[in-house]
Amino acid sequence: MSSPRPPLFLLIFDFDETLVDENSDDSVQRGRALPERLRQSPRGVSYNEHMRRVLAWLGEQGVSPAELRALYEKLPLSPGMAELFQFLSKHRELLELVLISDANTFGVEAKLRAAGLRSLFRKIFSNPASLDRRGFLTLGPYHRHKCQECPENMCKRKILSEYLAERAREDVEFQRVLYVGDGANDFCPAGILRAADVAFPRKGYPMHRLIQEKQEKQPGAFQAAVVPWESALEVARYLQELLRGC
Repeated sequence: MSSPRPPLFLLIFDFDETLVDENSDDSVQRGRALPERLRQSPRGVSYNEHMRRVLAWLGEQGVSPAELRALYEKLPLSPGMAELFQFLSKHRELLELVLISDANTFGVEAKLRAAGLRSLFRKIFSNPASLDRRGFLTLGPYHRHKCQECPENMCKRKILSEYLAERAREDVEFQRVLYVGDGANDFCPAGILRAADVAFPRKGYPMHRLIQEKQEKQPGAFQAAVVPWESALEVARYLQELLRGC
């Protein structure tokens, strides 16, 4: 028997304010009287380390992992995202889905499983989160890197580059890479997309603004096609045309 045909397209999703319509870090803090030292990330401390301290404080206040999981599970999907994933579920053989997020594995996995989406993703890349001896949720950095544009705990360009190289060694070459995101840290990996690839920045968010600035200052430097979206239905419509005839 012949082996199944490898997927033609790699579809990358961000999580916060892309797949879900909120910043999950903000959501777990909402309505809580954080002490002054935790109300904003102090100078000299990375945001990743700041959130590690916030999660530790929440544990000390008696907020259980079950309560945190419930908060993550209730995060609303972005407009049109449920319909987009209904479409994607019908085309699994053509699309390989990966999620790259600067949130944390605990929250991302909780939301994806609650929404019935986890099985659609081949791989999740996010900051490691686990329970310590006290039963508190602890957060770590994803990796080290040398990128000057990204937070010290995660460079999504490095993750995407390494993933593409890994899949190439497994004899999987994608016709196109498709990237759905919103933030400045999504602009960095979008910079390695080729002319055949597509960037889907959320309209009016930092990724979109940075792409526009790049196109204005250096015409042609940003190679990928750019398809801004307000509703993920716009992404679904584009993909529907792309997959027509495949």
